[in-house]
Amino acid sequence: MTDANADDLTPNLPEVVAEIRALFERYEKALVEKDVDVLDATFWNSPYTIRYAMNEMGYGFEAIHQHRVNRKPGTRHKGEPRRVEILTLGRRFATVNYEYHVRDSDLIGRQSQSWVNFPDVGWKVVAAHVSTTNGQPVW
Repeated sequence: MTDANADDLTPNLPEVVAEIRALFERYEKALVEKDVDVLDATFWNSPYTIRYAMNEMGYGFEAIHQHRVNRKPGTRHKGEPRRVEILTLGRRFATVNYEYHVRDSDLIGRQSQSWVNFPDVGWKVVAAHVSTTNGQPVW
């Protein structure tokens, strides 16, 4: 890489955290509104992109896109947020981990996103996961 900042892995530069937070909030709003253009623009357009959700195993951008087109608008199960953790490493990599109360349930929802800042297309989610837990061990 020729970028002088490419090797800098300084955690949580304030301006990078702010940028990722804004992108995350834009994505969450797009989920509610079923803004497929914004949802698609958030994810890396690649066959390597993965999104696991409640009933989805999205391998590749096209599979993720099809799920978005077919889903109903809204975040039907998301209640009040519990916690948002953003970690950025330099200006090239970030993670967002989000916990929320599941509406009308004792479950806790969890969402994670791995972001990469590509030189040609900017910040994109390359892997994401959504699940719930009741707080009890499975094994």
